[in-house]
Amino acid sequence: MEKRGSVLMQKYEFGRLLGQGNFAKVYHARDLKTGDNVAIKVFDKEKVLKVGLVDQTKREISIMKLVKHPNVLQLYEVLATKTKIYFIIEYAKGGELFNKVAKGRIHEDIARKYVQQLISAVDYCHSKGVYHRDLKPENLLLDENGVLKVADFGLSALVESHHQESMLSTVCGTPAYVAPEVISRRGYDGAKSDLWSCGVILYVLLSGHLPFYDLNLMALYKKIGKAKYKCPNWFSFESRRLIAKILDPNPHTRISTTKVMESSWFKKGFNSKPDKMENRLINVASSSSSVDSDNVFGVCENQSSDVEENQALVKPTYLNAFDIISLSAGLDLTGLFANNGDEDNVKFTSMNSASSIMSTLEDIARVLKMTIAKKDGGLLKLERSKEGRKGQLSIDVEIFEFTESFYLVEMKKLCGDTLEYQKILKEDIRPNLKAIVWVWQGEKQ
Repeated sequence: MEKRGSVLMQKYEFGRLLGQGNFAKVYHARDLKTGDNVAIKVFDKEKVLKVGLVDQTKREISIMKLVKHPNVLQLYEVLATKTKIYFIIEYAKGGELFNKVAKGRIHEDIARKYVQQLISAVDYCHSKGVYHRDLKPENLLLDENGVLKVADFGLSALVESHHQESMLSTVCGTPAYVAPEVISRRGYDGAKSDLWSCGVILYVLLSGHLPFYDLNLMALYKKIGKAKYKCPNWFSFESRRLIAKILDPNPHTRISTTKVMESSWFKKGFNSKPDKMENRLINVASSSSSVDSDNVFGVCENQSSDVEENQALVKPTYLNAFDIISLSAGLDLTGLFANNGDEDNVKFTSMNSASSIMSTLEDIARVLKMTIAKKDGGLLKLERSKEGRKGQLSIDVEIFEFTESFYLVEMKKLCGDTLEYQKILKEDIRPNLKAIVWVWQGEKQ
């Protein structure tokens, strides 16, 4: 149904694949009635149920229905079949803003236009009680006219209007863009933490690199906590001053989005009345083809008991303070990611659930035609059925729990050919783990 040229429910003709992750694929498509270009995000319903992402998917639908702004990627329609969920969304032909940053720093006037659109969209979302929580250049898209579109609300929080002063607690986001108060695991203000991410994005646009980076995750956190960064000499005085006010490690004294929009740097050339949005309504009504967020999983609700049973099997080893110290060099947590020269032993951290990590590993094992055995304590064993040059390849995977939302995963070769192991690791395992990996051992974020 998702092949090029196939038609979805007599409404949309599928085009080329634009991108994919562990749980969804995004295709270019054409609206057969209007001839407009759209994008279709296709979710595998079984996978979403299996890893416990039902509430997250429903929340994403609710949020995208709620936020209608010229600089927010629009959701047009939600369709569902027995096995798939389809988000019909606005097509951003220009791709990710990240692709422009990857080529180097952007001229200040151009960067200002992007930031004006970003802050306007974020301020609007906050007025609706929506906090994005994963703002970064990869989640900012550009349409064919270069207009910025905030995308990917999968990690967003939706707070009811009468509770907008409530503090959020879930640790999520991309490390280099996360605010200090989020890392510290204290309750945090979603608006202030989103604004911090906007400040990091502004710095990246003007400089071409991150303000905070380190090969070691704990060292990175330390730099973020102290807001330890340097502005290149080509930054203007006004941009330096604004960045300093946004990247204030104290959320209570950090500038607000309203104050940012009142700053002289932001106001330069700002159009306070952007062009009207295309008058295309979001259709998530209860009809034969269009479904709402509560009914989108109705066809498979009877599988929920299987999900709970599967999650019960995934009980990772919990690491207390003494375990952490034993893994590190003295009291320095850099030992967690120290390169000990053992190429057969690799580690990565993840903020996905243990069941999500387990499910992803199972999917990879099936693709590689490897058997998978679960043991107590979050331990998995992957084995190839056929023997290689040095016998049967066997890989141990162990999941360690630091907190309910932070895991360390260790993979090591038990037996078999090292070259075969390294090849599978590089070409198959690492690329397919991309969606759940926060940072690999010894790599920059």
